[in-house]
Amino acid sequence: MTLITSPIVDRVLANATALHIEFGPGLFESVYENCLAQRLAEEGLPLRRQEPVSLRYGNLVLPCAFRADLIVGDEVLVEIKAVERILPVHHSQVLTYLKCTRLRKGLLLNFNAPRLFVKSFVIG
Repeated sequence: MTLITSPIVDRVLANATALHIEFGPGLFESVYENCLAQRLAEEGLPLRRQEPVSLRYGNLVLPCAFRADLIVGDEVLVEIKAVERILPVHHSQVLTYLKCTRLRKGLLLNFNAPRLFVKSFVIG
């Protein structure tokens, strides 16, 4: 598996891995999100949590079609899961979020696994 790389991606993955080692699976998604955001903020990384993202369809504008879990450094969208298994819909969700935010890099993290599940996305 090839992961995207950048200093911000590397910091997100290092902190997510450390968090998973410390707590393991079994917590709610919101707990992992809060803890990861705290760790990243302590490192001085700029981030936005539960960022409202708009969707435009013709003349229709939905100002908050969804909320991105984390946007780190205006560069990486991080979607956090705590599910039994990652489904194709989770991949589609990240790709749609990237398209709507106009970000190019995304990470899908699932903390509810024996090892942290990481899937990276890059769109053109």
